[in-house]
Amino acid sequence: MITTAGTLVTAVVLPVLIYRLTGSAGWTAAVVIAEALPHLLLAPVVARIAALVKHGTLLFAADLAGAALLTSIPLAWWHGEMSAWHVLAVASAMQVVFLLLAAGHASALRALVGPELTAAGGSALRGATGLVELMVPPLAGLAVAVVVPAPLLVLDAVSFLVSAFVVRGAIRSRPGPAARGETCKQVRTGLRFLRGDRPARTLVLAGTLHAAAGAAYLAVLLPWADQHLQVRPSGDARLALLISCWGLGAIVGCGVAPALLRRIGPVRLARKALIGSLAGGLAVLMCTNWLPAVLAGLLWGAAYPVAAKATMDALGRPAQPAARLLSRGVGPLLGAALAGTLAVWSTPWGGLAAGVALLAIAALAVRSVTVPVRSAHS
Repeated sequence: MITTAGTLVTAVVLPVLIYRLTGSAGWTAAVVIAEALPHLLLAPVVARIAALVKHGTLLFAADLAGAALLTSIPLAWWHGEMSAWHVLAVASAMQVVFLLLAAGHASALRALVGPELTAAGGSALRGATGLVELMVPPLAGLAVAVVVPAPLLVLDAVSFLVSAFVVRGAIRSRPGPAARGETCKQVRTGLRFLRGDRPARTLVLAGTLHAAAGAAYLAVLLPWADQHLQVRPSGDARLALLISCWGLGAIVGCGVAPALLRRIGPVRLARKALIGSLAGGLAVLMCTNWLPAVLAGLLWGAAYPVAAKATMDALGRPAQPAARLLSRGVGPLLGAALAGTLAVWSTPWGGLAAGVALLAIAALAVRSVTVPVRSAHS
């Protein structure tokens, strides 16, 4: 919970910080690209490293590394040497830290509650962090609207230090290696599976384009709000609502997704949720005032995780490692690069429209899939 709170602060602060430094939609999109690169290039490597280190040591070291990285930005700001390149480097390096923490947390949870209760323990953990995810983004958005963003990263750095202290005391005596993540071999196996299965390829394409649309929205959110909604990146409290509405909607979507999957099934839900996500994206695209934009962002944010989970669940297990790599790496890179380029050449609205167009392709593509891939190969 402590680490989640600090991480949410960073997720709000870094894009605002770089947009204030540069005033450029291209640089804001570059933050999303920098954060996606480790998921594409390093996720299997990080998983391999995590498999060789005990989870207590892994979590402690990752927390300390995160604190050091985040502290570097306020220190550079204090000495008047902060640059956009520095912010990008920290944004990318922090994703490596998050990958290590995710592997360590999964292993620690299994060691603490046992394999038979891991699923229940994960649900309890998500429930515990839900309130944090609900409260922190609006408060962080309000803070960056009224104060200088860089010093706020001290809060996140402190959260990592506190987390390191708590984790070190709680699980340092627990033996066992960290959880093995998805290896390069599993990804290659998934890619070979996709070559021979057309429904799986369609679902992966839809999931990747859906992720690209979400990244496009995040990449141009601040310049779009500034230039089209007249919500300024500093001194405007409405920024807090615009920044947090997507995340607040996603909390609702994550909560209802399991029940919808049981009731409707993954393929039917994927088709319906992608249409709902497209409706949310179109609603955002048509907004010219901040309040409708907040409501549309809530709608899009609620439909987004439902569509993402249903699309992944409809795939067979062999395809999922490759699908996750594409949706977390290639999709965000594609969406952020496309939206950022168009935002620089035309307007942020044009970049957002390109992301929504990718989402429309995803919604159309998945309509050709009629059965879950795993059912076809059971």
